[in-house]
Amino acid sequence: MFTAPLSTPLNALNAEGHPVVWNYTAMSARPRSRGKKISGATAVVYCEANFGAIDGKTANGLVRHSEKYEILSVIDSEKAGLDAGVALGEMPNAIPIYRDLADALAHSGDVPDYFIYGMAPSSGMLSLRERGIVLKAISHGMNVVNGLHEFLNDDPEFAAASAAMNVEIIDIRRPPSTKGLRTFSGRIDEVTCPRIAVLGTDCAIGKRTTATVLARALNDRGVKTVMVGTGQTGLIQGARYGIALDAVPSQFCAGELEATIVDAFKGENPDVIIIEGQGALSHPAYSTSSFILRGSRPDAVVLQHAPGRASRCDFAQMPMPTPASEINLIQTFADTKVIGLTLNHENMTRAEVDAAITAYECELGIPTTDALTRSPERLVEMVVSAFPEIEKKAAAGAQ
Repeated sequence: MFTAPLSTPLNALNAEGHPVVWNYTAMSARPRSRGKKISGATAVVYCEANFGAIDGKTANGLVRHSEKYEILSVIDSEKAGLDAGVALGEMPNAIPIYRDLADALAHSGDVPDYFIYGMAPSSGMLSLRERGIVLKAISHGMNVVNGLHEFLNDDPEFAAASAAMNVEIIDIRRPPSTKGLRTFSGRIDEVTCPRIAVLGTDCAIGKRTTATVLARALNDRGVKTVMVGTGQTGLIQGARYGIALDAVPSQFCAGELEATIVDAFKGENPDVIIIEGQGALSHPAYSTSSFILRGSRPDAVVLQHAPGRASRCDFAQMPMPTPASEINLIQTFADTKVIGLTLNHENMTRAEVDAAITAYECELGIPTTDALTRSPERLVEMVVSAFPEIEKKAAAGAQ
């Protein structure tokens, strides 16, 4: 989720001189500490000239949340010297940004285990310069995590380099073999807990971030929640259940998502399943939202919108749709109900966010919040009000 720094009232300074914003994992404003090392695997994230921007959404997401890697640093020469949290307009997170790979390695002590390509360019391919940087990382003995549509294991130069250094290249978007792909079966009806999809009015608008915050908030309240990822960033972050939906042949998209959700339900016995959205149902360049609605058959939808965004990402000639029009389209296309609206606060002041929340709640008649600058309890309330059967568990978790 791209979050441009907000106005001074929202990012006021604390006693240590650090900007104070709402911590989306807690009820009070406080600096966030560096994420806990989960698996022991360390990583440097490459995001040249894009950290904090829309095409840097993979890197942005990783410094906010990663269950699989300890993020040591980010590479972006334009923001070198900054703390990654501050560069996102949030609290310091002790993840530094360095000028280049050499600088990052000089400050890391041991060579990091992984080099993660942290961008999602519209081309889906490495540039000639980036090829050299990835090969340099391999030459240092770093494994590579690649979320692009270009599969580096299929490239003779990368295959030879990784074999010579005995390192692994992980092509996140590579789908299972066609023989193993599954079509829609109707087994989604076996999933008896509420399924909530987080959809949006545009791509790169914060659907994954909101889904992550919502899942964490519900779990913190004792409501066992599993998030199903549908894109490369969620998988890199360590989602236990998920698939890069835009890399699957269209005939199998609904079936693969259905099967993944059934696996999550059978394996975890959750109270709620959250499904990460992709693209936007109204966006002519993407069809993934339609597959998510068909494959997951969600009981409810939370819609993400950016009031400060004038036009669609990468399509300046396309004005943003209104939440009302997207809600109407979703509820016409699928047998579901939009239960809440969440806002991406890019290009907005705190006062503008406050006004937007009030205006949308009056216009749409549904709860509205910003997952990153408001208490996560607002998200919990959205779900509890729509699904009273889980209210007792949420209430018990609050005690």
